[in-house]
Amino acid sequence: MVDSPDPASLSGLIQRARHGDPLALHDLLDAVTPMVRGWCGPIALEDAPDAVQETLIVVLKHLADVREPAAFAGWLRTVAVREAVRIANRAARAIPSELPDLPAPGDPSLAADVDDVLRRLSPEHRAILMLRDRDGFTEDEASATLGIPIGTVRSRLFRARRAFGSAWLGRPARREAQASREAQASREAQAGRDPQASPDSPGGHR
Repeated sequence: MVDSPDPASLSGLIQRARHGDPLALHDLLDAVTPMVRGWCGPIALEDAPDAVQETLIVVLKHLADVREPAAFAGWLRTVAVREAVRIANRAARAIPSELPDLPAPGDPSLAADVDDVLRRLSPEHRAILMLRDRDGFTEDEASATLGIPIGTVRSRLFRARRAFGSAWLGRPARREAQASREAQASREAQAGRDPQASPDSPGGHR
């Protein structure tokens, strides 16, 4: 879950910022930036800084449209998630065809490998997994945040979980392929160090 600033202090900043107080606006953006990073990071990955920046630009442009301070956090989350999906899709990152071997539960590197599997998924799949499985959103809440029908939420979540599970469970084949690649690289490196392999070395071909 993403930690939120104190609602009372946030409400005061919103009210003052909406009435043109530049210091309040500055403090408001500082206060919400960690929240925005927490929403954008798992979706936009390397492009998260761009997604955070775009989200804060939307806040600057449309803060006056937020009539109720109590609705601000939900509105901000919706903007952040949608901007993260948009930025990630725009970047069109290449998805590797193979995933690295994954550790057993309890391994210290487990969290890093979970992140590595997630980055192989589409931004839309990362977004639905974050909302439903990390943040515990209901189908209705995820639907409203992403701007998609509940039926799409269900089908997208099913596909996202299946894709994640396939990547997670496909470890034996990847382990064998990785071992084969490492062995081949080792043989090639050894051949490169062999003086007989160099035409210019003593005893080599001329």
